[in-house]
Amino acid sequence: MQPSEIAFIICSDAILVLKSKACYSDPSPMSHTYALFDTAIGRCGLAWSTRGVIGVQLPEKTHEDTRTRLMRHCPAAEENEAPPKAIARAIEDIQALLRGEKKSLRTITLDTSRVAAFNARVYETTRAIPPGMTRTYGEIARAIGDPSAARAVGQALGRNPFAIVVPCHRVVGANDRLVGFSANGGIATKLKLLMIEGWRADEPSLFDSLA
Repeated sequence: MQPSEIAFIICSDAILVLKSKACYSDPSPMSHTYALFDTAIGRCGLAWSTRGVIGVQLPEKTHEDTRTRLMRHCPAAEENEAPPKAIARAIEDIQALLRGEKKSLRTITLDTSRVAAFNARVYETTRAIPPGMTRTYGEIARAIGDPSAARAVGQALGRNPFAIVVPCHRVVGANDRLVGFSANGGIATKLKLLMIEGWRADEPSLFDSLA
């Protein structure tokens, strides 16, 4: 594959875009790199490999706590204050979303090479939820073809390493109950993110028409 080429793989009725390694301009094939950046809700972090983003961290109580939590995904990562273009664009899009813009983050390429296959299906399906909309754990389970897997969906989202890019805050319990958010601040942070996106608790489900 030439550096400018993009390969498309069809998987579970979704298109995963795998960009060439050159797009991320890492110094070595095995390198992991990270950057911290400011947003409307505080300082976030993003780590990446040659394959794509490997972790996103929402703000912790201190900047150092944010860094420490992020580096669970890449303990040997080095900080880069001047990320390559693809990563800089991803950071800009996250910042825009957290300012309240209706910004889709689905163009951000994720490195899911260390993610279990079931979790990857959950994450890809969750990425389809637009800002300001929600789906239930049961709806995600049905969408991936396993209606009995609502609890497993919740567990997968609880281990989501791609916070905000895989918008697990848009997945709610039955009757729009806000449950199951592991980020700092818990349910209060989940509600804050939804409110930034213009969510209303009485909004009809995105997939009511499929019921």
